Amino acid sequence: MKFEIFAKEPKTKARAGEITTDHGKIQTPIFMPVGTVGSVKGVNQKDLIEDVRAQIILGNTYHLYLRPGMETMKMAGGLHQFISWERPILTDSGGYQVFSLAENRKLKEEGAHFRSHIDGSKHIFTPENIVDIQRIIGADIIMAFDECTPYPCDYDYAKKSMQLTHRWLERGLKRFDETKPLYGHNQTFFPIVQGSVFKDLRIESAKTIASQERDGYAIGGLSVGEPVEDMYDMIEVVNEVLPEDKPRYLMGVGTPVNILEAISRGIDMFDCVMPTRNGRNGMLFTKEGIINIKNVKWKNDFSAIEENGASFVDTKFSKAYLRHLVISGEMLGAQIASLHNLSFYLWLVNEARQKIVEGTFHSWKNEMVQKLSVRL
Repeated sequence: MKFEIFAKEPKTKARAGEITTDHGKIQTPIFMPVGTVGSVKGVNQKDLIEDVRAQIILGNTYHLYLRPGMETMKMAGGLHQFISWERPILTDSGGYQVFSLAENRKLKEEGAHFRSHIDGSKHIFTPENIVDIQRIIGADIIMAFDECTPYPCDYDYAKKSMQLTHRWLERGLKRFDETKPLYGHNQTFFPIVQGSVFKDLRIESAKTIASQERDGYAIGGLSVGEPVEDMYDMIEVVNEVLPEDKPRYLMGVGTPVNILEAISRGIDMFDCVMPTRNGRNGMLFTKEGIINIKNVKWKNDFSAIEENGASFVDTKFSKAYLRHLVISGEMLGAQIASLHNLSFYLWLVNEARQKIVEGTFHSWKNEMVQKLSVRL
C-alpha cells in the first residue's frame, strides 16, 4: 500500500491525500460505508458505486467468521469475489464485537473466548487466527486484534488493557509477516492505538504502535460514550506521535460534525454505521442540519430532501413521500434514507478534501459545523 499527501491546510492539521491499493485508489479524507456481513444495509453495490461514490467499504471479521463462515469465504475466493465488489475493502478485527459480548466472553492472555450471538456455540479469537481469518476474507487493509475498553473505565484497567493489546499486536504482526495473501493481491496490516481517555496511556500506545513502522495506523476505543471533547483531545494527543506520512484511521466515528473536527486534527479515514442505522430510523443528514422525517411537519412538504439541487441526492423524492414510506414501514423508505445519508457523508469528506486543497478548510469547517448541528 502507498500513501501520498497532496495538500495540507495551513490553519489546521487537515490534509488531502491518496491511498493506493491493488484494488484501486482512495482519495482522503474518506468515509467507508459499513458492510458488516458483506452488505451495506439497504444499499446495493451498483448504488454504492454510482450514487454514493464509495471508494472503499468495510467488512467485519466477527460477523463474517460466523456467517457465512470461512469455508464458504475461501471457496468463493474471498470477500471481493463473494460480494462482487472490485474496489478496496477494509476489515476490522472483530475485537469490538467480541468485547461487546460482555456476558458471553472471557479474556485470557491467549485470546478471547466467546459464545456466538447466533447459536451460542463456543469460539476463540487469538491475535494469530484473526490474521488467518482476515487472510481468508482477503481485505486490502486488515486490523490488529485489540481490546476496546469500555467507557468509563479506571486507569488501572485501561493500562492493563492497553498492555494486552500491545502484546497481542506483537503476536499478530509476527503471524502477518510469516504468511502471505491468498488471492493474488497485497494486504496491509494496521495496528490500533488504545488507552481510553488517559493522555499518558494514549501517548505510550501511540509510540508503541508507531515503532512498528507499518503502512497505516488506527485509533480505537473512542466514540464509546466519552464526552466529545475528550475524544478530540485524544485524537490530538495521538496524532502528535503517529507519523505524518502514514494514513490515520479513526474507528467507528461518527457524526458529520465529529468527522469534520477529526479531519481538522489530522485524521484521514472514518467508518460508522450511523448513516444507515439512523437513516432506517428516519434521521436524515443534510447541508442545513438534521431532519427527523417522522415529524408531522414534513407530512405535506413536497420539496426535495436536500434543497439547492445538491448533486449527491436523488431529488426525485420529496420529504412528504419519504415520510409516508418511513411511517408506513416500507423498505423503500429505509433504502432512500440510507442512500441519502451515505451519499451525504461521501459528499462531505470530498468537499472537505477540496477545501483543504484550496486552503479554505478552516473557515468552511467552522461554518459547516454550525449548520450540521441544527435540528430542522
